[in-house]
Amino acid sequence: MMSTATELRSNSGARASGATLAQKLIARAAGKAHVDVGDVLTCQVDLAMFHDSSGPRRLKPMLADIGAEIWDKNKVVLVLDHYVPARDADSEKIIRITRDVAKEWQLPHVIDSEGICHVVLPERGHLKPGYFCVGGDSHSPTGGAFGTYMFGIGATEMLGVVATGEIWVQVPQTLRMVWHGALQKGVCAKDMMLHMIGKFGMNGGNYQAVEFAGDTVRGLGMQERMTLSNMSAEMGAQVGLIAADSTTRDYLKSVGLSEAVIDQCDYFETDDNADCQRFDFEASQLSPQVAAPHSPENTKAVGEYLHVKPSVAYIGACTGAKLADLRAAAEVLKGRKVAAGVQLLVAPASARDQAQAAKEGVMQILMDAGASVLPNACGACAGYGGTFEEGATVISSTARNFQGRMGPASVQVYLASPATVAASALAGHIADVREELA
Repeated sequence: MMSTATELRSNSGARASGATLAQKLIARAAGKAHVDVGDVLTCQVDLAMFHDSSGPRRLKPMLADIGAEIWDKNKVVLVLDHYVPARDADSEKIIRITRDVAKEWQLPHVIDSEGICHVVLPERGHLKPGYFCVGGDSHSPTGGAFGTYMFGIGATEMLGVVATGEIWVQVPQTLRMVWHGALQKGVCAKDMMLHMIGKFGMNGGNYQAVEFAGDTVRGLGMQERMTLSNMSAEMGAQVGLIAADSTTRDYLKSVGLSEAVIDQCDYFETDDNADCQRFDFEASQLSPQVAAPHSPENTKAVGEYLHVKPSVAYIGACTGAKLADLRAAAEVLKGRKVAAGVQLLVAPASARDQAQAAKEGVMQILMDAGASVLPNACGACAGYGGTFEEGATVISSTARNFQGRMGPASVQVYLASPATVAASALAGHIADVREELA
């Protein structure tokens, strides 16, 4: 069988004179002209994001203990997305604490029940090329799609950031994933990412910088790029970077940033002579991918799983329910009905994306096909509400399928693209979306 990837490693001898995108972003944040892999540096944080799970309920008592306050409230964004809408008394308490503390701290940037943090953050124009950002969530590398150095941190690290505006970082090696050519119809960024996770494993990133490049990546829209950066976390990377370009600029303009602000951003890219590990992939050879329970690295071509009959098809999460994802699912489902015995659930990643999808007729197509529409929140993906019942077999557009994450341990979750999820809902078994679109 022909491999979809060929591996090319750079020589690891003398230090190259060029620099990677990661090095340039860190150098800017550290106020240095140049940084080397392995350097440990203190960086200035341009933006810190935390949500109802990782934020006020954890940070308030710790800030009080050390007698500190938030260093710059304009550089903090709080998103309520994990426990909303409240499903039990514990959720109600966490939401109440979050809202009360947000008022007490007089935070100017609070996004409450309007979508998942990784999607609404760029929607509001908070992420800019050249920025150095942290997030209180493991999928914070999503920000890398905007030429932003963004990674997830825990509560104690976030305490240091919000108190000082600084964090130390060790300059990582860069693993450069270079994709060439055109994807087949029905194949998308989620398939690219699942393939890479299947090849390298969940620790393949080794907490280094993964960069996505090549003409295939440059041809992707911003939300498809976000999927790549988002799931770099599933490769064990610290960040998942994509050099900002005209597509990035167009997106920033679309979310309300002025030309003056856009022009002031730092548009870094990896130098041709930078020292990094390079892996080349041929996009045209990639088929739709599916990850079997209970790990994203259990990925094979869709043809290996055609016998699996899901009882639930779930289109949701920051990875798989953005506007581009909803459009892809609707293209498959238009004018058709899901198979008997399959429950199709759709949880749009943000209220704005859902409103635009409704305006375009996408939401109506999904509902006409039999979809039940869920709130704009993390939902089943985070395991906080609306999880699946004992023994369910699920095909899902989410990023993870760990045992017990989305329901009882008996739930079997297969990961796929939104288009593959939609095709499988129609067929009543995991299906090759290319046949539905032929």
